[in-house]
Amino acid sequence: EEHGSPVGGPANGGAVLLDFFAQTPGRRRPAEELEFVPIQADFGATTQEFHVGLGAAAVPGTVPGLFHAARRLGRLPMARLLAPAAAAARDGVAVNELQAYLFQVVHPIFVYSDGICAVHGGSDRGLAAEGEVVRNPALADALEALGREGEALYRTGEIGQAIARLSAELGGHLTLDDIKGYEVVERPPLAVDYGGRRILTNPAPSAGGLLIGFALRLLARHRPPDESAAARLDHLARVMAATNKARVESAMAADRLLDPEFLKTYAAEVAVRPASARGTTHISVVDGAGNAVALTTSNGEGCGHVVPGAGFVLNNMLGEEDLHPAGFHRWPADTRIASMMAPSVLAGGGRPTAALGSGGSNRIRTAILQVLLNLIDLRMAPEAAVRAPRIHHERGHLEIEGGHPAPVVAALTAAYPEHRLWPDRNLFFGGAHVASGAGPGTAAQGAGDPRRGGVALTV
Repeated sequence: EEHGSPVGGPANGGAVLLDFFAQTPGRRRPAEELEFVPIQADFGATTQEFHVGLGAAAVPGTVPGLFHAARRLGRLPMARLLAPAAAAARDGVAVNELQAYLFQVVHPIFVYSDGICAVHGGSDRGLAAEGEVVRNPALADALEALGREGEALYRTGEIGQAIARLSAELGGHLTLDDIKGYEVVERPPLAVDYGGRRILTNPAPSAGGLLIGFALRLLARHRPPDESAAARLDHLARVMAATNKARVESAMAADRLLDPEFLKTYAAEVAVRPASARGTTHISVVDGAGNAVALTTSNGEGCGHVVPGAGFVLNNMLGEEDLHPAGFHRWPADTRIASMMAPSVLAGGGRPTAALGSGGSNRIRTAILQVLLNLIDLRMAPEAAVRAPRIHHERGHLEIEGGHPAPVVAALTAAYPEHRLWPDRNLFFGGAHVASGAGPGTAAQGAGDPRRGGVALTV
């Protein structure tokens, strides 16, 4: 099960954000009854702790979200929309190099239970290796049944009951009332003007859209001292640092973070400061009529359990430390979980509309910000804007992706003693995907991020 937020709208205007991200359950089960298990993800150079088990699963929102979007904006029946996914699950999909690598990174999750091993196991009783075909007939059956029977199959029918039963038996919080009561929320997108273009993105309670908006407004107030690549990236790193600080000081309140006086304080800081100073994916779609949709989804790393008879893994959003800064098991009940996800639409300036977004945890906002700057300031085509090397500044440390010219690297490493040089493009820096509509004298363009196995297709 995945969760997400699309931003977009019909070609005649009326952009809307559909929030169907994960929700906290309506009640907390006592901690001593929970299945809530720490595991270590091994990234090679470092490890990261996640928590799995049914006690880490929040209320899923994707099924209600997709049915809501289809009713609100779609033309085709849900059975037809789900048919390609059902066919892929039944016929099987060959594991590619990136997927095989990620299986190894989070290996403890994908061998956590018999159910998940049955879905993702390979021929040698381990996880599926590159080139092996993974088939999921139970998921195919569930998708086809949803197409025939509708959302009620999930809300109150066999799928919802299976989730509630699994949670009750194995130490989770979720109940059938949680699944029945989940509501998709329509929000007006956050609109930010920059460089003659308008960016529509994810508003509060999401953090990512607000931070991108703050950085863009800060950049609009104060430009780099010159237009050299080194000066631009140094300036961008300082804006990232200021955004990190503002995030803490504003407590992520939208009216404060984007307040002109609050911005003025940070614009001054950027100007005078010395130069030396997790399983998320994204889909962007545009069509010939001018419609644009940006959809970001995440299942976290998964809780390690497959819903019996339905073939999908529940999320572990209650086991993500980044999403619960106050500590585990202290979340407010029945509340939408905030995230860094920031699906966005770029319009205006007499140029084609573009849909974009990224996966990448805390790097989502800096990946999207840099792609936006490449598209607007440097007027790059989508593929060049996505492939261009990135930086990421956080907690006084600058990450420098491979691919920058040597003089730029020399300037940045001298200016930021606390840094790490990456040898090449890396999925650490996000997975930004862009689809741009056709404009006068131009054809539709798209770019999938090679850092995360992205692809672009024209149909």
